[in-house]
Amino acid sequence: MSQVPINTSAVAGVALASIANEMKMLMMKRSKEGFWSHISGTIENGEKAPEAIIREFHEETGVVIEELYSAEYIEQFYEIDSSCIMIVPAFVAKLEPDVKINLNEEHTEYKWCSLQEAKSLAEFPNQRSLYDHIWCNFIENEPSKFMRVSQR
Repeated sequence: MSQVPINTSAVAGVALASIANEMKMLMMKRSKEGFWSHISGTIENGEKAPEAIIREFHEETGVVIEELYSAEYIEQFYEIDSSCIMIVPAFVAKLEPDVKINLNEEHTEYKWCSLQEAKSLAEFPNQRSLYDHIWCNFIENEPSKFMRVSQR
């Protein structure tokens, strides 16, 4: 019996920061595919998911994460090209106000967005659901201290 493979080798992260005294969400336009999204990447050998998203944030934006949370959200979707189901844990990085972003070659531009702006740029329904979840649980409400990822 054939089955659809499940891939759990990726992580996702949404950056939040106060930009000009307003809370915003970081959106970046992918060079290769040309759509707007948040940070994502593959877990490397020996890494745990939080380590992978911290590395991906640094590689893609030049930012060093000081405050990282589990978003308590799993992105799940069918990836057409590889014909598999992706199960991707999401994280939230709270960044310093007016943080400087230095994009690598994976992105052509970035924008700091309100929730509505981020959702209007998002290509996929699962992205919009993730952004609603994060806005509700990390901006409109304080996240639980138990969701904070320790970075020893």
